[in-house]
Amino acid sequence: MKLYAIRHTSVDVKPGICYGQSDVDVAESFHRERKAVKEELSGLHFDKIVSSPLQRCRKLAEYLFPAQNILFEERIKELDFGDWELKSWDDIYESGEGKNWMDNYQNLPTLNGEAYPQMQDRIAAWLQELKESGTEAAAVITHAGVIRIVKHLAEGQPMSELFAEFKPSYGSVTIFDFNENNEK
Repeated sequence: MKLYAIRHTSVDVKPGICYGQSDVDVAESFHRERKAVKEELSGLHFDKIVSSPLQRCRKLAEYLFPAQNILFEERIKELDFGDWELKSWDDIYESGEGKNWMDNYQNLPTLNGEAYPQMQDRIAAWLQELKESGTEAAAVITHAGVIRIVKHLAEGQPMSELFAEFKPSYGSVTIFDFNENNEK
C-alpha cells in the first residue's frame, strides 16, 4: 500500500496559537495552495480517500476529490490539546503545566487533553485497518502530528527526532510505501 499523506493548507490562525483539534478555517491563501497540491497529485489514482473531518482538511479533500467518496475519519485528527486549544504557546509555556508538558510531551497528556501515546494508538489502529482493507493507494488529508506518527509507525524513527527534524509544511505530500516499509 502507498499512502499519500497530505497536510492541510495554511490556517486562519495567528502564528503562535495552539489549535490542535479546534475547527479553524483555512487562510486566504487556500485558493493558491490547493492548486499546488492538486498539481502535485496530478495523474495519480487512489483506491481510498480519507480525511480528517476538521474543516481545514475537509475543504482541501473536497477540492482535490470533488466527485469521489471521501471517508471522514475522527481518528486522524490532530492532538487534542484540551484547555490549551486556541491559547498562545507562550502563555501555555508560562503556565507551569505547559512547561512541564513541553519537557515531557512524549508521555504526558495536555491539560484536560490527550497524550501522544493515546494519539499514536488511535492512528495505529486506523492505519492497521487501512492496510488490512486491501487498499493499494490512499490519499489521506490530515495534520502534521498525524503525519509524524505515521512516519514513526512506518519507519520506527523515534518521536523525539521526528519533532526536531521532520516538519511537514502546509500543503505538503509525504509518501509512505508500506510494501517496502519505507518512505519515498
